[in-house]
Amino acid sequence: MQLSAQDIYEKLVVHNRIIGEKGIISFILNGHDIKILSKDSVGNLLQEWLRDWLISEGVTFGKSPGTQDFPDFQLDLTDPKKGMLEVKSFDYDNSPNFDVAAFLAYRRSLLLHPYRLDSDYLIIGYSMVGHYIEIKDVWLKKVWEITGPSQDWPLKCQVKQGEIFNIRPTKWYLRTGKKDRGPKLPVFNSALQFVQAFDATQRQWTATARDSITSTWLNKVLAGYKAATGNDLV
Repeated sequence: MQLSAQDIYEKLVVHNRIIGEKGIISFILNGHDIKILSKDSVGNLLQEWLRDWLISEGVTFGKSPGTQDFPDFQLDLTDPKKGMLEVKSFDYDNSPNFDVAAFLAYRRSLLLHPYRLDSDYLIIGYSMVGHYIEIKDVWLKKVWEITGPSQDWPLKCQVKQGEIFNIRPTKWYLRTGKKDRGPKLPVFNSALQFVQAFDATQRQWTATARDSITSTWLNKVLAGYKAATGNDLV
């Protein structure tokens, strides 16, 4: 059974009512069972749980060659330019800090696969107390709906000592059920605005400001997207 990202979201949230569900993280080896208190493995475990759940529901999907490869799930088995689903998760008690993508790798990827801009992001916000995990909220978003500018950069990124590493999400939501930590922050209005901000960021960063890729990158991405999809990027 082939489902779209929207179908999967509705199946999880509306039909299975996953928001509010609780689980336990444990590890068993040689008959010894321990409860996992660290949040380090939660993201990978949620993705593995989703994979197994999709299989149990009879949903067909393609697999990426490796755990770090894009996309996490290829939902359309007939057209690799469609049905791309990425899965992200974060601690709902704090602001989202997952990596949307590695900056330079994403720059290269959009030159080769500009249709990647149409990917869906299934994002799971969880809370963890002890070894208990609770699903607090779930979103289905496009990349420009979870990213925005920062105080210093046109596109919010993880920056260390002036070096850009990863694209980071902005706080696109307001928390429910308790007092929020900080306001909802601006996101981009379109895929075009997102890639324009990406281009402005690489032109501001000294490591890429003057290289040959930067000078033609935006025009090549826009032309490549039109060639791949038949549509102008808007």
